[in-house]
Amino acid sequence: MTFPDFSAPGATNPVKGPSHARTLKQAGGSASRVVGMVLVAAFSLAAAGGAAAVTNLTGNIDTAEMTVLGSDRPEVVLPEDPNAGTPLNIVLMGSDSRSGANDALAGGGEMGARSDTTIVMHISGDRSRVELVSIPRDSTVDVPSCTTSEGATTAELYGTKFNAAFSQGVQAGGDVASGALCTVKTIEQLTGVFINGFMVVDFAGFSSMIDAVGGVDVCVEEPIYSEKANNLTLDPGVHTLQGVTALDYARARTGTGLGDGSDLGRIGRQQEVLASLARKVLSQEVLTNPAKTLNFLNAVTDSLTMNEELASIDGLAGLAYSMRAVRPDTITFMTVPNEYDPTNAANVVWTDEAVTLWDNVKNDRPVVAAPDAPSANASASAPTGDQGTGGDDTASTTGTDTGTGDAPEPTPTPTEIKQAGEEAFTGADTTKVCG
Repeated sequence: MTFPDFSAPGATNPVKGPSHARTLKQAGGSASRVVGMVLVAAFSLAAAGGAAAVTNLTGNIDTAEMTVLGSDRPEVVLPEDPNAGTPLNIVLMGSDSRSGANDALAGGGEMGARSDTTIVMHISGDRSRVELVSIPRDSTVDVPSCTTSEGATTAELYGTKFNAAFSQGVQAGGDVASGALCTVKTIEQLTGVFINGFMVVDFAGFSSMIDAVGGVDVCVEEPIYSEKANNLTLDPGVHTLQGVTALDYARARTGTGLGDGSDLGRIGRQQEVLASLARKVLSQEVLTNPAKTLNFLNAVTDSLTMNEELASIDGLAGLAYSMRAVRPDTITFMTVPNEYDPTNAANVVWTDEAVTLWDNVKNDRPVVAAPDAPSANASASAPTGDQGTGGDDTASTTGTDTGTGDAPEPTPTPTEIKQAGEEAFTGADTTKVCG
């Protein structure tokens, strides 16, 4: 079976050169193993947040129908989603480029550009679901030959780490876009899922996004210290992390209180930060504050490298408007099912469950759906009413008070704790408990 080659000259729906606010040209070569990731998926959440902001802000305005003035008036046209009814798959990547403002945030390391964490973002055809699937950088895979943005061809790689695809593209093409193109082709070959576009964000971009919304809340269950993450030090409890500190927390892998130091543990923390960012962006605190909303969208768009087809302003506005019903509990985070590679303890291999996952993505079923679940038209309806705060809060209790004064004390219902990085969870789920 063959999959679409976006990078091949003359291919159907080719991804052309990147369209973005800042061109990220880098010299070839390797980079230290750091993650510039969380940064990336924020743009997708920004699209939903921007749309929701429009809806909420206009909802505060008193309105009157102008049709009373006559029927021969011009129609007001709302933004159109050019892909309405069609699911979209967008690859989100973080770049650890050391150029410009990124060098001071990188905490040392070699020059170059690498993407140590990659996410496939699936937007359902009915726009009721956003699913973010993390691909471990240490997955043992074969990387196909690809064509860079300038037409150079890379060599095939066998039994290598997944993130070698990005590095290979950067080395051959000399730019971040080439790394993204090679990553896209690798994902399509591995999964059979057609990719509609890509987005890459850097360190400075992520830091600016977090600062623009006033920081993100994370729950720390035990003391954390990481020398390699700019001496990151966090005591147990709930912390509101500002841009630079949030970046260090998202990148941290080795040190005290960070688990076994593997990339898998780091992915879990990154997903928690993303979930917290989603809650913040979709909260009234941001949606009813035009300055915060605009600052956030500015930070996002100022930090992107993306494919030209996806970068249409009209298209992004239409996509955002069509996603206006997205809320934290319709945003799902998960990691490709994996186990340790028996031939290389430093790597992982995908399990048979990954086949089901990618089949669900391909057929627009929820990522946690059973293999025989209906596709496309069975997308979950958007929720209504208040949503839980999720992620980083204390455990909640529920009960019923009859109002008679004689009712027994309500029995606390234990909060289900989802293990970020190990199992699927939504932006409204609890992944840690801080007392």
